[in-house]
Amino acid sequence: MTELSQDKGATDAPLIEETIGAYFDSACARYANSEALISRHQNDRLTYAELQRRVEALACSLMRLGLAKGDRIAIWSQNNVEWTLTQYATAKAGLVLVNINPAYRRAELEYAVNKVGCRAIILSPAFKTSDYIEMLTDLAPELNACAPGELKAAKLPTLKWVVRLGAAKTPGMLNFDDLLAGPSQAEREALAALGRTLKCDEPINIQFTSGTTGAPKGATLTHRNILNNGRFTGDAIRLTSEDRLCIPVPLYHCFGMVMANLGALTHGSTLVYPAESFEPLAVLQAIAEERCTTLYGVPTMFIAALDHPDFAKFDMSSLRTGIMAGSPCPTEVMKRVIDQMHMGQVTIAYGMTETSPVSTQSGVDDSIELRVSTVGRVHPHVEIKIVDTDGKTVPRGATGEFCTRGYSVMRGYWGDVAKTAEAIDGEGWMHTGDLATMDEAGYCNIVGRIKDMVIRGGENVYPREIEEFLYRHPKIRDVQVVGVPDQKFGEELCAWIIPREGETLTEAEVRDFCKGQIAHYKVPRYLKFVDAFPMTVTGKIQKFLIRDQMKQELGLSEARTA
Repeated sequence: MTELSQDKGATDAPLIEETIGAYFDSACARYANSEALISRHQNDRLTYAELQRRVEALACSLMRLGLAKGDRIAIWSQNNVEWTLTQYATAKAGLVLVNINPAYRRAELEYAVNKVGCRAIILSPAFKTSDYIEMLTDLAPELNACAPGELKAAKLPTLKWVVRLGAAKTPGMLNFDDLLAGPSQAEREALAALGRTLKCDEPINIQFTSGTTGAPKGATLTHRNILNNGRFTGDAIRLTSEDRLCIPVPLYHCFGMVMANLGALTHGSTLVYPAESFEPLAVLQAIAEERCTTLYGVPTMFIAALDHPDFAKFDMSSLRTGIMAGSPCPTEVMKRVIDQMHMGQVTIAYGMTETSPVSTQSGVDDSIELRVSTVGRVHPHVEIKIVDTDGKTVPRGATGEFCTRGYSVMRGYWGDVAKTAEAIDGEGWMHTGDLATMDEAGYCNIVGRIKDMVIRGGENVYPREIEEFLYRHPKIRDVQVVGVPDQKFGEELCAWIIPREGETLTEAEVRDFCKGQIAHYKVPRYLKFVDAFPMTVTGKIQKFLIRDQMKQELGLSEARTA
């Protein structure tokens, strides 16, 4: 009888059935004098005991502001100590942390805050080309004339509290550091009492994923979801309390806040943030000077570090392991990571935000070939299967849709029962939209995508979202967005645009329309003005023909991944 493409993870290690706050306190007691977090660009180093002290103070302050269990509080910031303090403080206070992508602009911020009804936001003043305070005050000019906590903004009706990082004062906003003052004994007792009422299956985090309907969806994750996933991801690379993790990936994403932060917490490891965002030189310096044993990143990050002109000047010998995820890893890159960065136990992980995120991961003892050509095997306490269009499990080796079920599947999309039902079926299976195969040994390989998703440098981008935005331009009649190959980012966006009759449109006009409204990585790199799209007889647009024509016109070839 032919074996089917389905598998179950090991269950010998029981799931953690605690809240993040309770687990955090016990871990901090266990590793009190060990280094927990080193933020090199901030020159800040915290032991687990100091991390716990700051987190408790922040949690008490958030309660003092009147924020109550279940309230949503957004964070809009690059990587820093404050981000991690907020992650744990909100968990202890029973607040739902809403991750705002640092690349978001006004329209995206407005949508996210209103979609989930945020009562508070913590934000950095600015980052790269983004002036966060300017964008927020543009949306909520009422900040200029209100006291902190008394915001009544027409465009952001649920938002009351705004907390800014840094020492400067801004009308209508509190300063983050003022929330780190030592709490009273009564406040500590109130926080502890609240903690005892929290349950591990309650929502604790909302992460926005780009949607095919043109609007991001808020994947809602629980304590149980992300705490266990961080733990099992770390188990797979054999993390210990002696390990030091270099983390250049963004904290707003599951890669940073779950696989890195919670992975380190559950193993008593040390986190090292080399910079506020990815900088290859800062990564190399952090590894050498902090004697990091572990490095996380998407393949483009590893490529940038390996290709840095000063790479040979840095001692990489302390590295042992790490995780590559986000997009396929080219074979030669994996070989260079193992040979030149000494990461003999580096692994590949696969998942999605809706599954907390990891469902499969390669093992430290797997061959290089398996670690490049597959995304590993099923994680503990997770079930996977590959199904055909009728929902029937396909034989091993056949292609179908990758589905996963278990503790890691999200509670649902916030405020969107219909979209949740489309993604999670009646038996609890999350339908990923990814096409995959499974071999006789249970190793999975992602071979394509059912959905029209583009992965640019590890960022998931859905063309429909970009199309919906560009449709707003008064001169655009129709638009189709596809992904085309790119040697650096894996894929880049290309938009075919049909202008309205009698209108002329330039590339500069389109780019100016996007500027400040959507994240930079969502702005198409290639623009082509056309009279029509290739269509089937039934009127369906043939995007694959658009992609093929652009590959030919631009002389693009697929990034080699095997």
